[in-house]
Amino acid sequence: MSTPFLADLPVRRLTPRDLTACADLSENRGWPREEHKWGLLLAAGTGYGIDDPDGGLVTACVVTEYGPRERPELGAIGMVLVAERHARKGVGRRLMHHVVTEMGTTPLTLHATPYGRPLYEELGFKVTGRAEMVRGVFTPDGLAPDAFTRAATAEDLSTILRLDEEVFGTDRTPMITRLPAFSDQLRVAEEGGRIIGYGAAWPNMDNHVVGPLIARDTETAKALIASLAAHTDRPLRTDIDVRHEELLSWVKEHGLASVAFNAVMTYGIPELPGDWTRRFAPLTVAAG
Repeated sequence: MSTPFLADLPVRRLTPRDLTACADLSENRGWPREEHKWGLLLAAGTGYGIDDPDGGLVTACVVTEYGPRERPELGAIGMVLVAERHARKGVGRRLMHHVVTEMGTTPLTLHATPYGRPLYEELGFKVTGRAEMVRGVFTPDGLAPDAFTRAATAEDLSTILRLDEEVFGTDRTPMITRLPAFSDQLRVAEEGGRIIGYGAAWPNMDNHVVGPLIARDTETAKALIASLAAHTDRPLRTDIDVRHEELLSWVKEHGLASVAFNAVMTYGIPELPGDWTRRFAPLTVAAG
């Protein structure tokens, strides 16, 4: 298929009915199918894609918008994929141009691999931070955690939403309210009956991904990770802001190892909103 023909194909909105085609695209690029994650993103966000006349998708991505529905305050772009047979023909650039134009004045963010970063820089995205992906079987040290943790209940959800908006810097209700069903675990840290942090662990292939992870301080974040690890026999995976050096050292001392670094990039804002000192890990790098 020639590049001019590809350039003529329309970009369309994806729906949850496109989940299998999106998972096929992931697999085509050597990624895990990640159907569980695709399902969440297509339900809570807006997918964009170009259909392949021969079946399936040429390219796809998802944008998750946060803040008021009529005037979003932030859009997180993720799962940007191009089918192997159509790679390096400009279709990924075309899709991203479409998304940036479609989002208008809404500030954008994404996590970029070293491979994808040049394209995003060309589109005007700036590197504003870094996250380190770590993975491994967590080994507890037997020490009592500094913070009390417990499983979250339905009654905690309104408090979690308030805390999340305060720390993340904008309202993530459509995503956070899906966490109880999406996650295998949702736990809170408490002090004096007051919630001072929360964390989720959700299934992704043979891992449990820890995220979001929001906590008052590093010790609270450690307690939440240890409590999530205590309730699973799967390896843990998470993406930690590199500024949280103490937490990164601690997870590595407890069995997790560095896998990769991603650049945190923004468009239309100099840095992400909210309080990074209490934001330890994203829900997923695909949705912030």
